[in-house]
Amino acid sequence: MASLRIDLHTHSTKSDGTDTPEGLIAAAAAAKLDVVALTDHDTTGGWDAAAAVLPTGMQLVRGAEFSCVSATGRGGRDVAVHLLGYLFDPTHSTIVAEQVRLRSERLERLHRMVAKMAADGYPVDAETVLSFLPDGASAGRPHLARALVAAGVVGSVNEAFVKLLNNGSPYYMPMSDTPVGTAIDMVRAAGGVAVFAHPLARLRGRCVEPSVIVELASAGLAGVEVDHPDHAPADRALLRGLAADLDLVVTGSSDYHGTNKTTPMGAETTAPEAFEELVSRTAGVGVLSG
Repeated sequence: MASLRIDLHTHSTKSDGTDTPEGLIAAAAAAKLDVVALTDHDTTGGWDAAAAVLPTGMQLVRGAEFSCVSATGRGGRDVAVHLLGYLFDPTHSTIVAEQVRLRSERLERLHRMVAKMAADGYPVDAETVLSFLPDGASAGRPHLARALVAAGVVGSVNEAFVKLLNNGSPYYMPMSDTPVGTAIDMVRAAGGVAVFAHPLARLRGRCVEPSVIVELASAGLAGVEVDHPDHAPADRALLRGLAADLDLVVTGSSDYHGTNKTTPMGAETTAPEAFEELVSRTAGVGVLSG
């Protein structure tokens, strides 16, 4: 186990990545990963395609990133957060219903953001933005970002987020996301395990207080994504200490989105021992081996 390279957070064209599920597996092989998790936003639609091309010797962790909302702590306003669910039963009725609802919310939000930007003179329209959305994909801000790049408004998807699409932007639109505690319950009921994704990614907007992570640990949270490209060293140290105190599994992941982000697959990884511990806490679909 000691030599395994493990990346537990990646996205395909089924949400807001630019690699197809098959292409993502090829990219994982090129990055010399031994274990890769496919965690598209609010969908399990890429699981079968990725599994079909899994090469010998590689393991696939089937998962999803759930759009959630949480109190910030200390009496603050609610804040958007993400929860990574791994190895859950994708046919569980509660998960299916909630993912359908969230995908609908994502599409409606995209329309509202496009309309607001167009009203302020930006050269975007719904038809063009949706042309960047593959059939059956879960809509996201990167699809709007790619339309802004194509229109010459910004030079990259990253620049679009920094200048126009971040959580503090006047063009950001919230969704009716799942309360994070409810999402943890859903994942666990479906036999999976839940990890808090990039909880202190401060460049994205407001973050939760550490007290929220303490509360979620008591509610069944199994892990926290500590080593993430958007986490500063001091915040990684803080999260690592919290994880040790709360018996949370520490994960590391690239949050790979293909060309929509500059971070390569495998830039951050999870320790083999941590991965083994996560899997031991599940009773769902299991890890696939090529």
